[in-house]
Amino acid sequence: MKLSEYLKNKPIFYKKIDFERFPKAYNSIKDALKIPPIIHIVGTNGKGSTGRFLAQILELNGFSVGHFTSPHIFEFRERFYKNGDIVSNDELENAHQILQNLLALEFKDSLSYFEYATLLAAILFQNCDYAIFEAGMGGEYDSTNSFPKILSLFTPISLDHTEILGDSIEKISKTKLNAMSKTAILNDDMNEISINIAKDIAVKKGANLSLASENLTTLDKEKISKYLRTFTLPKFLISNLTLACAAVKSLNLELNLSGLGKLNLRGRQEQILPNLTVDVGHNEDAARAVLEEFKGKKITLIYNAFKDKNYTKILAILKPIIKEVKIYCYKSEFRELATDDIFNVCENLGIKCSKFSSLNSDENFLVFGSFMLVEEFLKNENLC
Repeated sequence: MKLSEYLKNKPIFYKKIDFERFPKAYNSIKDALKIPPIIHIVGTNGKGSTGRFLAQILELNGFSVGHFTSPHIFEFRERFYKNGDIVSNDELENAHQILQNLLALEFKDSLSYFEYATLLAAILFQNCDYAIFEAGMGGEYDSTNSFPKILSLFTPISLDHTEILGDSIEKISKTKLNAMSKTAILNDDMNEISINIAKDIAVKKGANLSLASENLTTLDKEKISKYLRTFTLPKFLISNLTLACAAVKSLNLELNLSGLGKLNLRGRQEQILPNLTVDVGHNEDAARAVLEEFKGKKITLIYNAFKDKNYTKILAILKPIIKEVKIYCYKSEFRELATDDIFNVCENLGIKCSKFSSLNSDENFLVFGSFMLVEEFLKNENLC
């Protein structure tokens, strides 16, 4: 069975997760795998850009690097970046056939969509010098945490996926930070609650914990500043770049940013047209990052959200920069959209709101929301 057909039988969203399943599946095949040194990235926001910056910098140092990220925007293969590009469909199909030959029938049937993708990455990255694995929504119980790792990177932690991870920063922080390895680095923008929890966990685990900037010399910071004179980045991407640079130094490598190009990753405050930006941020912290970036400006927000998201708080955060909200309607097969509720929220907040019809050249637009929203918008507007 081809990979595309196989994945059709794997639901993306699960009501209940079996945390023992993946470790059992991995342990059953790990002796057949050649796992390279792994850098594990955990957090709420910024995992993808941190991992991609790190991969690009390591490549500049002459290393072969794989980066596993999720979710994807257009194609499943976007989750697997290797040596400067996403893998080909042929490479992915070959990895699938290898994995099918290794797995017992019970695991072929029971592994989730994300768990199977994690093992595909392990197959694809076997010959790399380094592999960067980005956790999904979890941490301690995430499938990516089953692999041995040489370094843990933690991006900012905030409220998201509360129905699974917990309803407070404390609960979510513990779940994510318990994935800590013997060496761990925190993003400089980490909140104080999470930092204190990280310190406690580091003591219990005997881990070497630091903030990103503590790993960088004055010369390193000058190299980052020089890069930023060529590539202007939003504040949140600067902190993610800093974390990636700290990881390089933690690996006892020289920080070489000469020749580093722009971030090779879609949907992170990505400018599609002179007056159109898209961003896959979909929680409160991501909204604050957008507010910071567009401060003093007015944008037309193209938006929609799933019913389990705190869209009321997100819209309240973004209100100072919103000229008008245009609700983007699309078909969501797995989760219910909050289209009607968002109209009511906008009315209560005093924000002009209507359904999206078309772009025009007279306004500045921001598409902000889930990967699915960005995908549907770019596809339907022929902007891929």
